Amino acid sequence: WMLGALHHFDPVADAVDVDQMPAIDRLMLHRLAELDAEIREAYARYEYRRVVSALSNFMNADLSSFYFDVRKDALYCDAPSSMQRRAALTVIDRIFDCVVSWLAPVLVFTCDEAWTQRHGEEVCVHTVQFPEVSAGWRDQDLEAKWAKIMKVRSVVTGALEIERREKRIGSSLESAPVVYISDETLSGAVRDIDMAEICITSDARVEEGEGPADAYRLDEVRGVCVVPAMAEGTKCARSWKVLPEVGSDAEYPDVTPRDADALREWARLGVTV
Repeated sequence: WMLGALHHFDPVADAVDVDQMPAIDRLMLHRLAELDAEIREAYARYEYRRVVSALSNFMNADLSSFYFDVRKDALYCDAPSSMQRRAALTVIDRIFDCVVSWLAPVLVFTCDEAWTQRHGEEVCVHTVQFPEVSAGWRDQDLEAKWAKIMKVRSVVTGALEIERREKRIGSSLESAPVVYISDETLSGAVRDIDMAEICITSDARVEEGEGPADAYRLDEVRGVCVVPAMAEGTKCARSWKVLPEVGSDAEYPDVTPRDADALREWARLGVTV
């Protein structure tokens, strides 16, 4: 998946500086910096099982079920010049180099093929050093903030899972949940966060307070509850978000204005998407 996402990415021309990146992308760089120390120590001790366990955890929990899932909208639907899209690709490029290098001593042939596909045959992954990971990527305050955001997200995803199970929605993008937060530390953490983006819904509204008695709650996350609601509007043919503004663009009436602008920019580059 990373190879496909990076196919047209130029790490020199398209890269974004870390201090310009959105918080979620900087969070992944923080995780890379944490992993770098753990992986190097594990290899120094010949603890290969620890290497595989740490990377498997990272790829399943941090990447596949969270970061990649959230960032697919920006990667697939944003315009090529979008800062958000370029920041995500910059981070994915760094994740790719780290993960493939770290796994290479264990998953020898697959990592060699992946590295060659990305970087060519001039340099073999087994002859390069592990990538240098900047200590400046570490950000404990950011990690602490996102631990709170993920608590709120877990309540939303739990509520949406019930909606799916009961067949009231098919996709999370059909929903626009209302999130009630009475815990001040949690409400402060999500204040500047687009919860619709993080929860992969078409819309999401955050309200202060206890919320209705019949709202969805998780015992392990006190002070948060969710009232599921259907998203209002028309389904975008490109992003699949359900929004009222779909149809407002004369040239591309079946998509959102964001997607229409992206289609025009891709068309100017001679790319059909």
